Amino acid sequence: MTTTTDTALAAEIARLGDLLRGRRTTVLTGAGISTASGIPAYRGAGAPARANPMTVQRFLGDEAARRRYWVGGHLGWRAFSSAAPNAGHRALAEMERQGTVAGIITQNVDGLHLRAGSTRVIEVHGTMRRVGCLRCGQVFDRGSVASQIEQRNPWVTRPENIELNPDGDVSPASSDDFIIPTCTVCDGMLKPDVVFFGEYVPRERFRSAESLLRSGDALIVAGSSLVVNSGVRLVERARRRGIPLAIINHEPTRADRWADMTLAADTSMVLPALQELLA
Repeated sequence: MTTTTDTALAAEIARLGDLLRGRRTTVLTGAGISTASGIPAYRGAGAPARANPMTVQRFLGDEAARRRYWVGGHLGWRAFSSAAPNAGHRALAEMERQGTVAGIITQNVDGLHLRAGSTRVIEVHGTMRRVGCLRCGQVFDRGSVASQIEQRNPWVTRPENIELNPDGDVSPASSDDFIIPTCTVCDGMLKPDVVFFGEYVPRERFRSAESLLRSGDALIVAGSSLVVNSGVRLVERARRRGIPLAIINHEPTRADRWADMTLAADTSMVLPALQELLA
């Protein structure tokens, strides 16, 4: 992966502009595009080492683990809801308006692309904005579930009451008394509309992502290490079509060997500069 100084980065962005000029580009984004908005990346330098991530099997079958998830998830949702789109999100929205970006496939669940003004967005891993009942199928806005959580657990609004483990997970002591939110229609189990570890991306959603990929004639990967298979599968489809592939990510990725260009740089710097070049 190319490392850059400020001067070299400008030259690399110019080369990226030459690669993409005259093309409609699909963009695949990951957690790295949201770090400038204050949302920490799950992987990469500085991310906590999570030895035991929440799986869908644990969520469904282990009430103690489910309580810890909801405590941590509530804190995470509050952080997401207060975060604002950064320059990288805004640049992609502007590139869509000017016709140089065909759309965005994002692995993020924070909703920042939509809040930045992008309209053609496929959220392959779901969204934190919605919560569904696993019994009756009712769908709730996350804000209404957050209100229920805080009414039942007023102490959760004070972060000093919640102890975190070294890996960033909520300690059992901070969740033992937590009352889990339930469906207000049937009292069934609620689950955020996100793809957990151990779950597959819904088939129709992945097909929509493939369709959006086919509508472009180049692909940018922005802020993703491509550890998750859904991202790799999309890059593989782009590779089979032989379209240009550029990767903007601080860390090496699983697809660097296939890329026409790699930039080890901040997406919030590269994408606005690219937008100006392609305007």
